[in-house]
Amino acid sequence: MQLEDLRSLIRDVPDFPSVGIMFRDLTTMIKNGEALHVMGDALAELYKDKGVTKVVGIESRGFIGGSILADRLGAGFVPARKPGKLPSVTVKASYAKEYGVDTIELHSDAITPDDVVVLHDDLLATGGTMNACCQLVKSMNPKKIYINFIVELSDLHGRDVLPKDVEVTSLLTY
Repeated sequence: MQLEDLRSLIRDVPDFPSVGIMFRDLTTMIKNGEALHVMGDALAELYKDKGVTKVVGIESRGFIGGSILADRLGAGFVPARKPGKLPSVTVKASYAKEYGVDTIELHSDAITPDDVVVLHDDLLATGGTMNACCQLVKSMNPKKIYINFIVELSDLHGRDVLPKDVEVTSLLTY
């Protein structure tokens, strides 16, 4: 199985979560062991020589690929969570969504100035969540930040709201 074969394993769900949305369901891909392995290899290949020390996975689907990537790189994993889910002192960033405002949090001691960080989520749509997470991580002054997605929906132009000084990669683009 090759990276491009993963596309055929992603289920399209029309009108979810609302009418007019074509939801790309990655659960049908990640339930396939071979596909999960190919995805993990492809993610690791992108960052194997970049000195990554931490991978931040965005709740909740970003925990899957983010954990795999962290493991393959020998890096730590940091969960970016919704408010009230982390048990210690946190830092947070709020951002506008199409239906209101949301907030993302990290433990305040999760990232240090010595870290090289990959921010990971399963899918790039409008980019609001990732942009907020990136600004939060930037405020912690790591050496370097990278952004990664498994799938990018290019027609939604989410990449346009992400910081221009951060390298953004996606395994598959629709």
